[in-house]
Amino acid sequence: MKKVHLMTVVFVFMSLLTWGQTKITWVQMDNFHALMSATFHPAEEGNLVPLKQKADSLYKAAKLWKQSPIPPGFKEAETKAALKELLKQCDHIRMAVKEKMPDDHLKKIISSAHDTFHKISGECRKKE
Repeated sequence: MKKVHLMTVVFVFMSLLTWGQTKITWVQMDNFHALMSATFHPAEEGNLVPLKQKADSLYKAAKLWKQSPIPPGFKEAETKAALKELLKQCDHIRMAVKEKMPDDHLKKIISSAHDTFHKISGECRKKE
C-alpha cells in the first residue's frame, strides 16, 4: 500500500512540474539539426570531411523542413523567410562542395547556415 501511495505522490509531483510547459516538436527541424550538428561542429575544428560527405543530405533536410507545416509556436512570416534563406544557403553549400571550393569558403558558408538555423530555432519562436 505504501508503494501505491508513494507512486501517486511521485506522479502528482511530476505532473505539477510539467504543467504549463509545452514542448514544440518539429520533426523536420530536429532532423535538420542532427545533420547540421554532424557537419558544422567538425568543420569548426577544421574537419570538412563530414560536410563534404553530407552536403546533399543537408540540402534535402532543409528542403523537407521548408516544405513542412510551421508549428503554432513559431512566428510564421519570420520562419518562412528564414527557412527560405536556409535552403538557399544549403544549396550554396551543396554546390560549393561539388565545385570543390576551398575549405575556408566552406567553413564560412556552413557557419552562416548554422547562424540561420539558430535564428529559426530561437528568434523565430513566439514568446510565451
